Amino acid sequence: MITVQNITKRYGTFEAVKDVSFTVGQDQVLGFLGPNGAGKTTVMKILTGYHFPTKGVALVDGISVQDNPVEVKKRIGYLPENVPVYGDLTVDEYLSFIADARGVADRRAAKEAAAASCGLEQVRGKKIETLSKGYKQRVGLAQAIIHDPPILILDEPTSGLDPNQIIEIRSLIKTLGTRKTVILSTHILQEVEAVCSQVLIISDGRIAAQGTPEDIAGTLKGTDTWDLMLKGADAGAIQEKLTRLLPAEHGRDVTLNTEAESGAVLARFSSPVRGTGRGIDGERIFDWAVAEQLKILAMSQKKISLEDIFVRLTSETQTAGAASEPAREES
Repeated sequence: MITVQNITKRYGTFEAVKDVSFTVGQDQVLGFLGPNGAGKTTVMKILTGYHFPTKGVALVDGISVQDNPVEVKKRIGYLPENVPVYGDLTVDEYLSFIADARGVADRRAAKEAAAASCGLEQVRGKKIETLSKGYKQRVGLAQAIIHDPPILILDEPTSGLDPNQIIEIRSLIKTLGTRKTVILSTHILQEVEAVCSQVLIISDGRIAAQGTPEDIAGTLKGTDTWDLMLKGADAGAIQEKLTRLLPAEHGRDVTLNTEAESGAVLARFSSPVRGTGRGIDGERIFDWAVAEQLKILAMSQKKISLEDIFVRLTSETQTAGAASEPAREES
């Protein structure tokens, strides 16, 4: 369990992180998103005890990072963006060194478990400098989990990998997330959708949103788009019937086109994201069509994407932050 309460971090007069608060529960994978310079890495370094906040409190398993950083580090596995490995050591030698540094009691068992979890068995005797970037990333993950910590903090773990390597590392992170709390910083939004159960978006040093993508989209009043190919009535009648399905504000957004040959009507409309209490799902549409004696020939849904949410939130936060900055005189 991680709890961050009203953290601010200043470097001189520059505020990198501004009054940030959030929690991450047990066995959750949190996707930590934000533009370059948003404050992601600073927050991660505070949680791992490499930096201390200027104000506020960070707790890991109820232990204060400021008051007891050594105990916190025992509970965390950290993978920085640039993997900290020694190229002139073999994988096995490096993992032995990390196990010793971590004070692991059964070093051999810990190395076996970490190597197996990260798929390193076939390269344990090779020097790290000879490995591909994908394998070096695996070695970095192995050092992060060798002491079996309950919490993993991973900063851009798939940066610079090829598509196959990315899939492998994502799969590993997803597996680890079933038994550990994971904070995953990334610029790859598809990665968050594939791996993470929760999303936290930071922009200009502030938390812009936290929750599932559906929850965040709901608070933004986001909408999904539906396309229905219908038969059984003309366009005018279908327009009238759709008012019984859609909220009033969305009923005005319907577009209708009739296919000349088949007579079928293509209806396109927006719907609030499901989870807001007014969203529409496929089952509801099907029941509506049956009740209105219409036949559905085709049905598709385009959901509001995490990319849409990210762009909207970070743009709004950066605009607000810029507007609140005091004017500076040019020297």
